[in-house]
Amino acid sequence: MNKKVVSVIAAVALVATVFTGCTSKSAADDKVIKVGATPAPHAEILEIAKENLEKEGYTLEIVTYNDYVLPNTALNDGELDANFFQHQPYLTDFNAENGTKIVSAASVHFEPMGIYAGKSTSLDLAEGAKVAVPNDTTNEARALLLLEANGLIKLKEGAGISATVLDIEENPLNLDIQELEAAQIPKAIQDVDIAVVNGNYALDAGLSAPIAVEASDSLAADTYANIIAVREGDENSAKTQALVKAILADNVKSYINENYDGAVVPVF
Repeated sequence: MNKKVVSVIAAVALVATVFTGCTSKSAADDKVIKVGATPAPHAEILEIAKENLEKEGYTLEIVTYNDYVLPNTALNDGELDANFFQHQPYLTDFNAENGTKIVSAASVHFEPMGIYAGKSTSLDLAEGAKVAVPNDTTNEARALLLLEANGLIKLKEGAGISATVLDIEENPLNLDIQELEAAQIPKAIQDVDIAVVNGNYALDAGLSAPIAVEASDSLAADTYANIIAVREGDENSAKTQALVKAILADNVKSYINENYDGAVVPVF
């Protein structure tokens, strides 16, 4: 056989091999769903959904984060297929502040925010008591509404889910409201009289039962359901639909109801 012909055949075979390899890799990637989540309860819930996805031929990779920023930047940058850690008001603010285009694919559960004991074991507080609240916009409003619901402060009429410390109209005990990054509040709880803590961080820190929690019929329950978030345009992709189906399943609902003693409440 002519050497030139042999060279051409070899080159074609090499290209075919490379192309086949790329195709196989792409096909395999299509069956891997990479999801970012905070450890508790989100990553724990995903472990149950993982079993459901395996039955559908998908592999779920769970990447855990201990803050509320990196899971969104990683998703926006294409490092993740989805994330599961936040509620819609937080995502709306994040998109507005960062120019990201991330949307909700489904609502999964509500985590009642709680007031937890620090130096004080009750809501019978002394004048000037220190109260820790999250410093991000949506969670601070939620914390202030919970303090108001328990008679500790009064907010300006209509402040609602946009409330800040500037909207405190009455503070009869002159409470010292200390704004801290949400993830850091459990670590600082012994330095304040009481603290308002997000449910996932309270679970992760192993905090004892809260003194008070958001009511199931509160504005928070209607507003702050935790969501599966994806990049805009991916809401109906095969991966997203498989992930949503796997999470909004009966065995996941049962797991939530049986393992979190009301600290996590399914909304599906």
